[in-house]
Amino acid sequence: MEGEGPPAPPGGARRGSGAGPDVLVFLADGAAVPLALEHPPGATAAELLRLLRDALRLPEANADALALWLVSPLLEVQLKPKHQPFRLCRQWPELLLRFSDASDSAVAQDEPCLQLRRNVFFSKKKELQLEDEELLRLLYEEARGNLLGGRYPCDPEDREELGALVCRLRLGPFDERRHTAAALRQLLGREVPGPRGARGLLGALRRGGRGAPELGLLRAFRAAPGPAAAPPALYRAFLRRCHQLPYYGCAFFPGAIDRPPGGLLSRGGRRAVSVAVGLEGVSIIDPREQHVLLTLAFPELCWELVGAVGPGDAVGPADAVGQEEAVGPPQLWLEFDGDHEGSPVNRLLRVLSPQAELMSALIECCIALGGGDGPGPPRAPLRRQDSVTRPRLQRLNTIDYVDDGQELRRVKPPRRTASFFGRQFSHGGATHGGAAHGGTYTPVPGGAALEQG
Repeated sequence: MEGEGPPAPPGGARRGSGAGPDVLVFLADGAAVPLALEHPPGATAAELLRLLRDALRLPEANADALALWLVSPLLEVQLKPKHQPFRLCRQWPELLLRFSDASDSAVAQDEPCLQLRRNVFFSKKKELQLEDEELLRLLYEEARGNLLGGRYPCDPEDREELGALVCRLRLGPFDERRHTAAALRQLLGREVPGPRGARGLLGALRRGGRGAPELGLLRAFRAAPGPAAAPPALYRAFLRRCHQLPYYGCAFFPGAIDRPPGGLLSRGGRRAVSVAVGLEGVSIIDPREQHVLLTLAFPELCWELVGAVGPGDAVGPADAVGQEEAVGPPQLWLEFDGDHEGSPVNRLLRVLSPQAELMSALIECCIALGGGDGPGPPRAPLRRQDSVTRPRLQRLNTIDYVDDGQELRRVKPPRRTASFFGRQFSHGGATHGGAAHGGTYTPVPGGAALEQG
């Protein structure tokens, strides 16, 4: 699972007492909770979560809001309750060889840490019903870290309003004498989400003439809730605003897509992307340009996994998926409805990633939990044509077909064991496809897609 996100927490900040803890679990704010275990090697994620709830005094009624994650720069995995973190740490190099394209030296130096993060399978609706202040604070800190790290692209208006709530929580109610533009400028990019990209004249043009970012933050801070607003209400307001982002609460994976063919000087090639998968659908994000390329709710897509290799055998043989697909990285193919010169078409998008198998398993698990039922959640209206959350389909290199299987563009499709178009599609949208699984990665509701074996 991928994305720049919040940096790995330092080991210096600690909570709790006692010498020589058996394990440290890092929180979203960078603090670490030491836990003493009776039998460390056999401790499960469920046991660690119970100890964490006691240490942080979190309510047991909302225990499913948070989950344990094993996180390193090369791989992020949400653990099931039955997983044994110590055992998975010993197996970490094998997991990296399977789910990353890192060099042998990078694999040897990579070391995971335990983090307490939001549960991918926890719904936004239930999140807004939370009342415990510490639990809301942990969710707020994680979302703020994802905004600061660029994992959650957002528009300037959202950034200003979210930043104003951060200022309100950090600095107290707005004070005209103390809270000046110069004072707020020091917080941009460190405590408050700031603009990412070019500065100066070019940056101003990209911001649409909004002026210096600290001025917009000052205006929003001036309009923030006053002294009567309690911290839980402010945390909830921050999270509610984040809910408008289609990738909030998702798991993130590294990937690449083919660039569309350009002019005479275009080299084509591939574009690095982040693939966000959550309960509501899938988003393809350009992390460099900080905008969304594609967002699909589960009722709008079907998918197929090609070329994933399990422990001992391949999902598809070379003569079925093609020589290039067999030796290259695994591929997740997404199909969705599109438009070609006014006519409805089916579109195929290829996502290449060593973690394609994890993506496919998580998609299937989210659909099993109800993500594929109905037309999907209503999306927030896009206020501007250049909103970062507005899909940029023109930057996708897709294979377009009509319903009878006729290809509209001369792009050679990959050979697969089963074609998308062997199934029947209604004009309202594509049906859900199945994922080809490799190895022992079987999704189970309430946990991650990783299976110990």
